[in-house]
Amino acid sequence: MKKVAISACLIGQKCRYDATDNYDVKLLEKLNDYIVIPFCPEDFAFGSPRPTMDLIERINGIKAISNLTGDDLSPPIERYAERFFDKHPGIDLYIGKDRSPSCGVCSAKIYNNEKKLLRTSGVGLMSKESKRRDIESWDAQEYLAKKSE
Repeated sequence: MKKVAISACLIGQKCRYDATDNYDVKLLEKLNDYIVIPFCPEDFAFGSPRPTMDLIERINGIKAISNLTGDDLSPPIERYAERFFDKHPGIDLYIGKDRSPSCGVCSAKIYNNEKKLLRTSGVGLMSKESKRRDIESWDAQEYLAKKSE
């Protein structure tokens, strides 16, 4: 069977920043033929609930910055992503939560240091690793739209 890595909130795990989920039954119905492997780097690293973060474009790259403390939260997310894919080789499909700073595939918001929105087509830190490994990667809503055509 094929394997899909999917944002855990989409399968009903209460791991969003506010300890809720984004359960999507329609999406899960489209994945009946897959072994589902959930992930949530933010919950793993920081727990739920947790302060929000934004992706900020800096001279040394795009970083996940805490909206509460201003700390760079990128390193534990990036380590989680590398370890996740190393632990789960052979993933055929990756589906991330739209607009998430970790899981957004092509919809993450990118800001500058003054919190001015630069673009809404950024790649989250976990998704960046899936793309680096050449895994077919989709935002959940985009995947659903594609599969409904």
